[in-house]
Amino acid sequence: MTEHTPTIENAVVTPYGSGTGLLVQPRDGRTDLSALPPTEVVRALGRAGFLLFRGYDAGLEAFSAFVEAHSERVTLDPARSFHGGTTAQKVDAGYDSVGLHLENGNSPFAPTITWFYCQKAASAGSQTTVCDGYRVWDALSPQTRALFDARDIVYTRRVEEAKWKGFAAFHLGTDDAASVTVEQLRELAQGDGETVIDPLDDGAIRYAYRIPAVHATLFGPRPAFANSILGPSNHYEKPRITFPDGTDLPEAVLTELAKVTEEQTEELDWADGDVALIDNTRVMHGRRPIVDTERTIFNAQSDLDTQLLAA
Repeated sequence: MTEHTPTIENAVVTPYGSGTGLLVQPRDGRTDLSALPPTEVVRALGRAGFLLFRGYDAGLEAFSAFVEAHSERVTLDPARSFHGGTTAQKVDAGYDSVGLHLENGNSPFAPTITWFYCQKAASAGSQTTVCDGYRVWDALSPQTRALFDARDIVYTRRVEEAKWKGFAAFHLGTDDAASVTVEQLRELAQGDGETVIDPLDDGAIRYAYRIPAVHATLFGPRPAFANSILGPSNHYEKPRITFPDGTDLPEAVLTELAKVTEEQTEELDWADGDVALIDNTRVMHGRRPIVDTERTIFNAQSDLDTQLLAA
């Protein structure tokens, strides 16, 4: 352990990968995730960007309890299947590779942290990828940094009536999705950035979500290039991504982003029972192609408890 590696009581903490990520393993047989002090877990996350917990007695119930112990609010997507009560959702994004993105980063509903629980690891390949936005920003060309320093990006897409009403109803805590209004959806869309929501004639809506591609993070002002420019769109229509004046991002810039992010990408080689915690304001994640279809991963997303952050 280096002098810069944070400590967590009842755990052995060592570097994971080529960046600042950390591997957290039990000390003295303490294999219960609840034995880890949340304030120390959060402090380590702020330093590392992502944590991989290995060797713990993690099941869906223990995973859900671990999420809730660190979260002010758990946010879910009703378009995904539910498991483990109201916290965990199965990752069901097909078998192709998944581009780097922030969880829900192309909408005003992005959580501040995202979680993964590996119930069954793949026998080969199928790794989750992580990419530190701090490192990406430092590696981009001066011209590209200047471009994104000066201009926000805008995600625009159409969402079918059943999907936006179901999403809003879930977060409003009502079973009556049919009665949900566009105004209620607008009231929910109060996260970072600026969101414009327009109703369409067929009951669908079109939203435009404007936000910087590079920004401060949950833990400080250092700029991170962390966004969903290269990401997928599962369960919803793929958004168009432009600058605020409606112009597309230049192909040369997209090519540079793909190259630099791949150079900075690390892989989580899952083992059964692993849990990962990712700063969703700093570290993008994705996936290599699924080789073993028996691989089973669950996801949770939440907002970090502000009292833990302050501590």
